[in-house]
Order: sequence, then C-alpha cells, then structure tokens
Amino acid sequence: MRIALPDGLPSGRFVSCGPVHVWISDEFPYGIERLWARLLSEQRSTGLVPLVCRPDDLGRAVGLERVDAVRLEEALAGDFAEYRRGRLPLWTDPRPASVPEGVEPWPHDPGPPFEEWPGLAPPMPVTSAGPTPRETASKTLARLLDSRRLGPDECRLVLVPASRSSDALALTGWSAEAPLPLLCALLRSWEDRYGARVVAASGSELHVSVARPPVDPSHTDLLALEHVLSTADNVVDDPPRPFPDHAADLAGRTHWSFWWD
Repeated sequence: MRIALPDGLPSGRFVSCGPVHVWISDEFPYGIERLWARLLSEQRSTGLVPLVCRPDDLGRAVGLERVDAVRLEEALAGDFAEYRRGRLPLWTDPRPASVPEGVEPWPHDPGPPFEEWPGLAPPMPVTSAGPTPRETASKTLARLLDSRRLGPDECRLVLVPASRSSDALALTGWSAEAPLPLLCALLRSWEDRYGARVVAASGSELHVSVARPPVDPSHTDLLALEHVLSTADNVVDDPPRPFPDHAADLAGRTHWSFWWD
C-alpha cells in the first residue's frame, strides 16, 4: 500500500518494511530544518511521521499489536526485580571494581534508591508558556546537525505512516538490538507524559526530543529507572555511570539519547 506524499519533497522512493511501506529520500535533504518543521506541522493531516535514519537501519516492521500488548508497568516491575537481583551485590559493595593498571577506577554506583518497583514517573503538565513538542523536536534536530552527530552522507529522511512518532521505530523495524515492543511502549508513555518525540535513529543510536522534561529530583529518579529498564547500553553499562548522576542529569534535559550494541 502506497502513501500520499506532501508537496515539496526531494527525490526519493518507497521501500518495504515487510507489510509497511515507507518513503525514503535519495539523499540527505538540503535545508532539512525548514522541511522538517513543515512536515511536523502537517503530520496530523498527512498521517506521516518524519524520521532521520540510515537506509540500513530499516528492517521488517514489528506489528503495533505487539506494542499494544505490552503492559508497561507490569513489564517494568518484573524487569526491575530481575535487574536488582543481579546488580545488588555491586551496589552494596563500595570497593572500586578491578581495572587494568593505569586506568582510573570506575566510580561506585549505589544503584536506584528503590527496593521495589516504584511506579512510573508522574507526567509534566502542558502549559501555554512552554515549547511545544514540535518546536522541541525541530531544535533537537538542529542541534544534532550542528554537532555532526547525524552524518548527511549516511542518513536520510524517512516518512513513516503512523499516528504518533513513538510507533515509528516499530513500523520501520529499526535494526538496533533494542527490545522494540517494550521500547515503543516506553516511547508512547514518554510521549504522553513529557511531549517526547522520536527524532533520529542512526545506527544503534536513538535521539528523542522532550518538550516537558521533569525537574524535581524525586521525579528524575523515577524517570532514570525507566531509562535503565529500556536496556540501553549507554545508560546501563557503557560508560559505567552511577545512577544518581544519570538521574540528576535528566532534570530539564530536552534531548535524550540511547544506544544499543
């Protein structure tokens, strides 16, 4: 099934992600920031979610029924219990881990301050004073381009037929080692609670814009645990970063990045 495209796109083609067809540009669009903002503003009428990714990142779509089937709190509660069982000996041992000679010991990680699953972090209210999710997504893309974290020689613009950006990774069958049904369920929840939007999925790295990030430490502790349970390697193991540091860094942060080996 083909999709109706908006006007003003660069040259591109349709590709199949199994049962889902997406449109992908032939080259990285010149002046993508302006085009991106327009595509976001037209998303509700076109039914197309813009995404920046590499052609090789596209795989076979994961059916949204698998995302729908994820009982998020129940899944995270079970994952946290298993994660805590495996990590508790490390959290309770303040001695630095053994490292090669000449390498600075990793800082001790006391782990999350919870003995049981504490529940999801509370949502942040929508206010007229704050930036919209569309504005934050556009700014995040501009920063990624300025910092060269997205390679124009490798990345392309993709349009995904989806009602929300959190489903784009499932519908494109993103090829990273992330647990797609769980991750997309988390992204849906972050979209609802924080105005999060998927901006780019380049290689194994995912970039998410966040219009209404939490700022209260009690909230960022809860959110940091959700990040940990996403299984992203840069949050869990590489680099080894103490949980309190990651939680504190989330306060007011409008760009979240994750990667999986």
